[in-house]
Amino acid sequence: MVTAAAESMLGLSNLLGGPEDDRFDAMEAWYPVFYLRDLDKTKPAAFTLLDIDLVLWWDKDSNSWRAMEDQCPHRLAQLSEGRIAEDGKLECPYHGWAFNGQGGCDRIPQQSTDQQAETSSRACVKTFKTTMAQGMLFVYLGVHGDRVPVPEIGPWVPDSDGWICFDTFRDLPYDAFTLLENVLDASHLPFTHHKSVGNRVNAAPMDLEITESDRHGFKGIWPEGPRKGKLGTQTTTFIAPNLMWHDLTSKQFGRTITAVYATPIRKGECRLFARFPFQFSSKIPEFFIKITPRWYSHMGQNAILEDDQVFLHLQERYLAQKGGADQFSKAFYLPTKADLFVFEFRQWINQYQAEPFPGQALPPRQTRSQLLDRHSSHTQNCVSCQGALKRIRRIRLGIVGAIVLLLAAAQIVVAPVMTVGGAIALLGLWWGLGKWERKLLMGDPIPARNRS
Repeated sequence: MVTAAAESMLGLSNLLGGPEDDRFDAMEAWYPVFYLRDLDKTKPAAFTLLDIDLVLWWDKDSNSWRAMEDQCPHRLAQLSEGRIAEDGKLECPYHGWAFNGQGGCDRIPQQSTDQQAETSSRACVKTFKTTMAQGMLFVYLGVHGDRVPVPEIGPWVPDSDGWICFDTFRDLPYDAFTLLENVLDASHLPFTHHKSVGNRVNAAPMDLEITESDRHGFKGIWPEGPRKGKLGTQTTTFIAPNLMWHDLTSKQFGRTITAVYATPIRKGECRLFARFPFQFSSKIPEFFIKITPRWYSHMGQNAILEDDQVFLHLQERYLAQKGGADQFSKAFYLPTKADLFVFEFRQWINQYQAEPFPGQALPPRQTRSQLLDRHSSHTQNCVSCQGALKRIRRIRLGIVGAIVLLLAAAQIVVAPVMTVGGAIALLGLWWGLGKWERKLLMGDPIPARNRS
């Protein structure tokens, strides 16, 4: 059934997810692909969205980010392996064909002066809509992008008085819907994240309620809220197909929002964007968040993600073996109200045929070391962590040189004890920086909840 654009219960255009009332088209939505701070305007970046390889690059002629299919029409080379030429055009690494922001071919170095092959439609690259919001770059693959709102975290007003936000991202080895199902489920936090951001003693019955629901998502409420009611009521919002947030206001901490975007890369892989806007009742936590380096907070956030990453990767494979998402109510035993948001989410997927990769099989399961690999899933794409890793390695190398000089000096100076002591102190610093280097590369194989 096709309907005209209208407003849904959640205040979103009915063209979100396409015009059909009984189906949600994954192509008809905006997806975040990068934090703007992690993009470099001087070179192209690659990203895969819904199994479509994209090249993202800054077009100085229009002062905007462009998203194009990552294939040169000449010989299908990856444009993301190319460069942004001196005149601002995107240049293919294979033969130097160059393209403007609209995907048109600007030049073909190999053609003779009497040819105009660049004017052919076959010389063009397919382009996609982009926009920026709340510090993120969004891409739209469908046709209704001009009439579909960007999914923003509603309660949060960036750069306004009283708000402070820290965030992270990571490429995860499981589906975007597996991720959303996990973060919608607040009941797992005391157990899965025990000793990291949770505590088992806070586990208690949860009487969840759904307050609104339609094709574009749902809203829910947890009247008692976390920590056995000590913090106050928590509300939850899911904006289809890729955004959810928990919203909690307490006397102890102020207002806390836990928001997650789940961007589908391909079957069995997604990029998580986690954002934590706060309005603190005290200036003290705000001060410490402001002075904490982004790369250092990312190490802690990666550890939290790894708490459940090791079993969610297998959980969705077990679900597939038991009939897949269509059979979730048989595969999962959901007897309590604590599972209400999970049940509602799974019902939404099935009711609106929202699965973005129908019929596709999951890729082979990964090893534990692959699941804990932070470098390829985060650090190499994070400007903060990548910079920290380079600085740490540079400092460690300098320390080795300084230790060699000090030990050599101990053989000829009057006070060898002092030089040897200095070498030992430097060795301790080298070892400590080595721990940080390893945390930027690999997670701990033993989660915090299982440590003595």
